[in-house]
Amino acid sequence: MSDVVMTVNGRKVAASVEDRTLLVHFLRENLNLTGTHVGCDTSQCGACVVHVDGKAVKSCTMLAAQASGSTIVTIEGLAEGAELHPVQAAFREHHGLQCGFCTPGMIMAATDMIRRHPEGLDEKTVRHELEGNICRCTGYHNIVKAILAASKAMAAGGEAKAA
Repeated sequence: MSDVVMTVNGRKVAASVEDRTLLVHFLRENLNLTGTHVGCDTSQCGACVVHVDGKAVKSCTMLAAQASGSTIVTIEGLAEGAELHPVQAAFREHHGLQCGFCTPGMIMAATDMIRRHPEGLDEKTVRHELEGNICRCTGYHNIVKAILAASKAMAAGGEAKAA
């Protein structure tokens, strides 16, 4: 057993977990943060993307014990109260989701992408950076459109670095 302490969505949490517990399972089963999805169990799909210390990470590739001491943000922690994060709002406005299963991972990957490219994004860059996130429904067109719109809106509002 490992004792883990981390800050998740602004709240400090502590628990004892089996050494083999993946971060995705810790978030879902111990903290009941079920917005982070388990899609493939092989780190191929990106449905489990969260931010660990400000960087996008596939939480199925990291042990909970490895995340001890870190700051984690999940899809549940992205919005400010009832106000959606600009990327969430863009996905809604531009229909960047269909069944919704991949959406949390896509949004978390997109917010990290925008943070790393504060000068703005183009379609080629967005499509390249989404290669680790699989959507089986949409064909990506509206997802890309939403990310580009969010990038533009966040750059105009000075929010790209804060994402």
